[in-house]
Amino acid sequence: MARRYDSRTTTFSPEGRLYQVEYAMEAISHAGICVGILAKDGIVLAVEKKITSKLLENISSEKMYKVDDHLACAVAGITADANILINYARLAAQRYSLTYQEPIPVEQLIINLCDRKQGYTQFGGLRPFGVSFLWAGWDKNYGFQLYQSDPSGNYGGWKATAIGANNQAAQSILKQEYKNDMELTEAVKLAIKVLNKSMDSTSLTSEKLEIATVSMVEGSLQYKILDGATVDAALKELDLQPTETS
Repeated sequence: MARRYDSRTTTFSPEGRLYQVEYAMEAISHAGICVGILAKDGIVLAVEKKITSKLLENISSEKMYKVDDHLACAVAGITADANILINYARLAAQRYSLTYQEPIPVEQLIINLCDRKQGYTQFGGLRPFGVSFLWAGWDKNYGFQLYQSDPSGNYGGWKATAIGANNQAAQSILKQEYKNDMELTEAVKLAIKVLNKSMDSTSLTSEKLEIATVSMVEGSLQYKILDGATVDAALKELDLQPTETS
């Protein structure tokens, strides 16, 4: 039945479904997991790094991006699609700054981007972007904020959430262990614990994880990707580091 209705993004099935959008969501469910946690003093983004080859020199991250000085995101899905949308978001943020001489409000930028994503589900000859985002940002109106957006153009604000492979298992752990007054260091440990339970890998190392924080440091907002030594120290503290064998 689906084959009669999945060739165009503008054709509804008799059940009222758009199969192309559902296929995009399916592509994301096979991507590496991303976890976002909102703490009282910042936000943690943690992602699974897929190592495709030992010969590949990983100059820049494929899962974490800085959009503006007050906004960063983590990506699950097709990286090429993500690059298009991130460049659009960066341009929109800079246009707002140029016009109003202040950073764009976090939710306003996400609405702008989601309108563009939703537009790609309306016209023939286009396909939905096969990518979901976790957005971590701060503005003067609402402070620290964590949002999730998907290919249909839907978005929502979250205290903690996960996208990508095994996201249901990750979200169930977050529901049990998330606390409203959690500090950034606790959020980092919780993110690692969630990735440990959700990733297919048998052992965690800093080479398989990437963790970034958005926090206020001495009155200025700072986006920081944690180095390998810091991640290894957190793994050791949680007793998740693989034991060395002779």
